[in-house]
Amino acid sequence: MTANHDPQLLGAYVLGVLDEREARVVEDHLSSCPMCRAELDGLRAVEEALGDVPPEALLDGPPEDGDLLLQRTLRQVRSEREVRMRRRRVGLGLAAAAVAAIVLGGGFAVGRGTAPDVVATQTSNPPAPPAGTRVGSAVDPVTGARMTVQLRPAAGWVRVNASVSGIARDEKCRLFVVAKDGSRQEAGSWLVSPAGERDGTNLDGSALIAPEDVAAIEVRNFDDERIVTVPV
Repeated sequence: MTANHDPQLLGAYVLGVLDEREARVVEDHLSSCPMCRAELDGLRAVEEALGDVPPEALLDGPPEDGDLLLQRTLRQVRSEREVRMRRRRVGLGLAAAAVAAIVLGGGFAVGRGTAPDVVATQTSNPPAPPAGTRVGSAVDPVTGARMTVQLRPAAGWVRVNASVSGIARDEKCRLFVVAKDGSRQEAGSWLVSPAGERDGTNLDGSALIAPEDVAAIEVRNFDDERIVTVPV
């Protein structure tokens, strides 16, 4: 650390997985190394920002299953920290930066370069959703399926993003936007894959229903059996 300015050791220090002796070595080096102090500030900013990302922020346009990858990676990093496993060379400090390659909501991305670049990127906030955006989540008590949705208004129609889990593989599903008068507009359809059964599915769609007339988002199978409904 003292000779090589080890960024991986700094990352492990940020995540709290070093033992007491290793932590003292890092702290002694930081006291006399401005470069590593700047790097430490950047890593802390990355770790803090990713830890505070709400699930709803993952619903607006990430790549397929990108939100689930982020959640799994964050859980792994936090698990490493909680059990305080002593991993010095596995790149724990770089895990948060690797996660940052996933784009959240079309506007939040974190780069891993020099410390000033990391800090500068972290200070930018993701764009606010359009006025009138609604978010909802529900678990069906019968099927056990779970869905979180984001409904974004447009001029006389709506955009929908849905994150759906708890549906068996090979099930053919339809996503509906339900109006207050009970009518429905199909916003998309998909076949549940093995990965979708395990990790869930993220789907974008749209429907020709005025935003103020939308009552719920619903998933049904091709036999028109309801799987899960989220009031919005």
